[in-house]
Amino acid sequence: MQGTPYERLAALGIQLPPPPPPIANFVTHVQEGNLLYLSGQGPREVNGHLHAGKVGAEISVVEAYAHARLTGINLLAVMHEALGDLGRVKRVVKLLGMVNAVPDFEDHPSVINGCSDLLIEVFGEAGQHARSAVGFGSLPGNITVEIEAIISLQD
Repeated sequence: MQGTPYERLAALGIQLPPPPPPIANFVTHVQEGNLLYLSGQGPREVNGHLHAGKVGAEISVVEAYAHARLTGINLLAVMHEALGDLGRVKRVVKLLGMVNAVPDFEDHPSVINGCSDLLIEVFGEAGQHARSAVGFGSLPGNITVEIEAIISLQD
């Protein structure tokens, strides 16, 4: 895979939005040593619209995959703001993907793949990560997905 993360984003037709503001009493990220911890982000559009609903009821897996991809774009926006340059990313270490799903929903990994696939497209091998994809009975604002990340930085 060639090019910078920004060149890969451009090739995908993605322009990073401003990072979404926190919705409560927390910060969007904390850097400790060479690790960057990203607070959970949701499927917020540039105009502020948050995608909401229960996956497995009114929201399909295909729609939720797109919401997880959008959440990944928001995570990238926070990374860019925190680091000033996505080229500082050494590796995406871990994702925690939370899906607002009906109780009998079983396809959480397919939903969170929306974010995972994006990170691999942007960072190549360095975007491959450990991950949990789990279901929740509810998420803030009834959003469809929330994803947090741990990122390792270049020395």
